[in-house]
Amino acid sequence: MRSVTYSMSMSLDGYIVGPDGRFDWTAPDPDVFRFWIEEIRDVGVHLMGRRLYETMLYWETADQDPSLGEAELEWTALWKPLPKVVFSSTLHEVQGNARLASGSVAEEIERLRNEPGEGEIAIGGATLAAEVAAAGLIDEYRTILYPVLVGGGIPYFPRHERRVDLELVETRTFSSRFVHLRHRVVR
Repeated sequence: MRSVTYSMSMSLDGYIVGPDGRFDWTAPDPDVFRFWIEEIRDVGVHLMGRRLYETMLYWETADQDPSLGEAELEWTALWKPLPKVVFSSTLHEVQGNARLASGSVAEEIERLRNEPGEGEIAIGGATLAAEVAAAGLIDEYRTILYPVLVGGGIPYFPRHERRVDLELVETRTFSSRFVHLRHRVVR
């Protein structure tokens, strides 16, 4: 069965976006960017909310930017063909290899798990991840911790009144500044 993963950058105090709505502190260094490139190779479909979709739209045409480096072009080549499912009540159309979700996130995940196909079902965006977590459908939490305290904003972890036991399966330190943590949900 295809696993469901939630992977985002997070401030040390637990937020993906600060109280001012900014996330400029998440700009990755070259080693972290290489890590994201390698991680996306294992994704079969990416589920995201409207805000993340609109942020990631840049990569649909980024390969036309002559100033991009080799790593950014490699990311673009992987991202553009990747199937994406967008959850939004305000969008009526999407671009690239994306489609609007036709059902709830739980229904979409069930359908994707039952379809033939390989690769992980990746969740992007804290709001969507909170809904998936509430349904008990996340198999792995993957974070890159950034050495910054933002003091509030959108939390990485959903604030639900339920316990989820996790098992640490991987750690990695980048340039002595960034730390990757990969936790599997214990079932």
